[in-house]
Amino acid sequence: MLRVFEQTINGLLLGCNYGLIAIGFSLFFGTLNVVHFSHGDVCILGSFVLLILYAVGSMIGLFDLFPPGIAILFVILGSVIVTGAIGMLIEQLVVKPFRYVTLLMSLVATSALGVIIRETIKLSYPHGANPQTFPRLLPEGSFTLGWFSFRYDNLIILAVTFGLLAALFLFIKHTRTGRAIRAISQDMEAATMMGVNLNTTIAAAFLIGSGLGAVAGILNGVYIGIIRFDMGLMAGIKGWSAAVIGGLGNIYGAIWGGLLFGFVETFVAAFIPGGTAYKDVFAFLVVIFFLVFKPSGIVGEKVYEKV
Repeated sequence: MLRVFEQTINGLLLGCNYGLIAIGFSLFFGTLNVVHFSHGDVCILGSFVLLILYAVGSMIGLFDLFPPGIAILFVILGSVIVTGAIGMLIEQLVVKPFRYVTLLMSLVATSALGVIIRETIKLSYPHGANPQTFPRLLPEGSFTLGWFSFRYDNLIILAVTFGLLAALFLFIKHTRTGRAIRAISQDMEAATMMGVNLNTTIAAAFLIGSGLGAVAGILNGVYIGIIRFDMGLMAGIKGWSAAVIGGLGNIYGAIWGGLLFGFVETFVAAFIPGGTAYKDVFAFLVVIFFLVFKPSGIVGEKVYEKV
């Protein structure tokens, strides 16, 4: 029972991470019908931005000027804002020129951009080809409740993730920009005719998606303790797969898809003999299952076209 509980927490942590990445894919696909295949690399880029800001903050005495918790919060917010701005720049330079052409063009362009990001990190960051130790941003230790032990950092990661999801859902539901994003995802031409600023709304979607991706990259670094320049490739594939499982273009589905993906990986590795080597195999078998038997995803709906 205790082992099941521990693996449930691990699956929840991993699933939340995939879900945050998948939200970006759903936002981009929902607003532009674009597969932004460099999004996983942008997420890991966010964690490297944090390393740079953390080093700069240490050099200028940020951690002496403010309490550690406040200083770390400034560094995290800075990395999220910078990564969000990079996401908006990517939309302007790489995605926008292919907005009205075939989907294959933007797919190739963003895939090439992912290679550029990975190689730039590898060549530009000091010893970028090596795994980088991630700073301990969260308090260590744990407390016991009955038979179960809870780590402080795991609880903070879950609290931050669910807090961000709640804020995102409120933003999408109750703000002007959120309603504009939903309108564009439903019918871009009709939304434009009704006065929705297309460029501003799409830029906001890329800002939010890339910012959440930076949070995912940071939390991943906090959880495993290291980051590598090439982690974004697999993170992007799994985030995209989670978005497909949940229902492409649906933010709520991205969360459910991420959780399912995380739980499959965790439980296969924990409870199947030798499962660690096959966790990705089982996870992507689930993807194939949904593509074959329910291509609309967990919460996606079939779209009927009148002819």
